[in-house]
Amino acid sequence: MANIRIYIKQSLTYQIINAILNELKGFLETFGNIAYRFLEILKYILTFQVNIKQFIEQSSRFAVDSLPITLSIVSMTAIILAMQVAPELVKQGGKDYIGLLVSLTMVREVGVIMSGFAIISMIGSSQASELATMRVTDQIDAMKVLKVSPFKYLFVPRVLAGFVMMPFVVIISSTLGILAAGLTAMAAAKDVTWLCYITSVWQGLYVRDINIMLFKSACFGGCISLVSSSCGYDAQGGAKGVGIATTKAVVWSFVTIVIVDCIFAIAFYF
Repeated sequence: MANIRIYIKQSLTYQIINAILNELKGFLETFGNIAYRFLEILKYILTFQVNIKQFIEQSSRFAVDSLPITLSIVSMTAIILAMQVAPELVKQGGKDYIGLLVSLTMVREVGVIMSGFAIISMIGSSQASELATMRVTDQIDAMKVLKVSPFKYLFVPRVLAGFVMMPFVVIISSTLGILAAGLTAMAAAKDVTWLCYITSVWQGLYVRDINIMLFKSACFGGCISLVSSSCGYDAQGGAKGVGIATTKAVVWSFVTIVIVDCIFAIAFYF
């Protein structure tokens, strides 16, 4: 019987199933920790226990420091979209719909998603590595000894800054993306004028879509900061643990905003 048990544990099927179960266990543990920390953060926010200085510092970092890379990514995505769409629509006699298609795509999906990816790459990874370094160097344990809540001091300013500032980043990046797409459409396709493009843009923009974009971007910002901070907070094992926590934060943040985006699509557009 013991030999059979050893043989089963050495089989490829057992190793694959065991790996899947370990990943599922890690997923559930991480999800549970994030949910618990969200409730703790919400308690501090609702009772107005927010460090204003830390909030302003994190807001500046979230919005101002990340703006150049965010504008670059969103604008280049809009330019690529216009380069491919504008000539084809002109061929089909749909030049009056170029701005409508671009603005609808930017406001509903591309502007928010690409801004989220840029924020994750720059701010989310930075937040995770900071908290992971504090964890492996026992700074967080020292805060607990001094009776300073890590959630209040570390999590609340970051999550609140992400929730508040992300909509501003998305508004600026999406606006620039739409304008860049218009200039590209004029250069890539004949008979497309600026007046024609702007008129089409106004036809495709609706207040409902803009409101959904703002709410979704706020949720993205809060989720990115919450997930990144949580992954960094759980780091273990020195420098290697910092790297693992940062990688985990980026991957989990990508997965989270895609899931949230899917929920918004089902709730408002399905």
